[in-house]
Amino acid sequence: MLIAQITDLHVTSSGRLAYGQVDTVAALEAAVAGLNALSPQPDLVVATGDLVDLGTAEEYALLRAILGRLKAPVFVIPGNHDARDALGAAFGADGYLPAAGEYLHYTLEDWPLRLIALDTLVPGEGHGALDAARLDWLARRLAEQPERPTIVLMHHPPFPTGIAHMDAIGLLEGADALGALVAQNPAIERVLCGHVHRAIQARWHGTIASIAPSTAHQVRLDLSADAPSSFMLEPPGYQLHLWREGVGIVSHTASIGRFAGPYPFFDPEGELLI
Repeated sequence: MLIAQITDLHVTSSGRLAYGQVDTVAALEAAVAGLNALSPQPDLVVATGDLVDLGTAEEYALLRAILGRLKAPVFVIPGNHDARDALGAAFGADGYLPAAGEYLHYTLEDWPLRLIALDTLVPGEGHGALDAARLDWLARRLAEQPERPTIVLMHHPPFPTGIAHMDAIGLLEGADALGALVAQNPAIERVLCGHVHRAIQARWHGTIASIAPSTAHQVRLDLSADAPSSFMLEPPGYQLHLWREGVGIVSHTASIGRFAGPYPFFDPEGELLI
């Protein structure tokens, strides 16, 4: 099973550049083209939050139109830049988002891996939370199929990354309780996150928690305690998570764009080219 993860799309509308610098619409269009060119194709694409920039209906309409070009089915979760009502209105007809309730939690059951999507959004805030109600929902879902290989999707990473200004708006409520649930459920193969706009991995409560790079701009890699909040126009990217029976998940980070190659290492006679 092959899962493509995109995150922190920050789609804008009316030609506006995010932060006055980033053409996030063109960046997402390039990401979709890159994913559609993959062989083999992903079984599905997950978009782990900050789907749009301001949470408007206009942005979600544009987002849906661009994601609709993907060959593979796509599933979304909210991040701190998203708005639940507008997101639900744009994607509710696809049938996987809950029709009622406060949070946009759901599970995907039709593939060899089970996917559990969590809503960590705190309206009006940059940080995320998993309160008692959300944690209880997750605990009940995990108890349904405790032996089945599972991926948990969430926007805010539950571990500190060392990038101080992003950790200050990380998962500020419920991280320890989530970690306890993960430790009790060894069938959780990965916790896949977004939010930090960089490829980052950590061993966390017996599994691997990872963050995918943004399809647009990346947060500056500065691990000093007083690092300013800033971003870089580094190459955008996505991740591919390949799951195989008896092997588990192997994850790859790919850059979006056109690059020279591929070139052979060997000539037709099998001699190394130097």
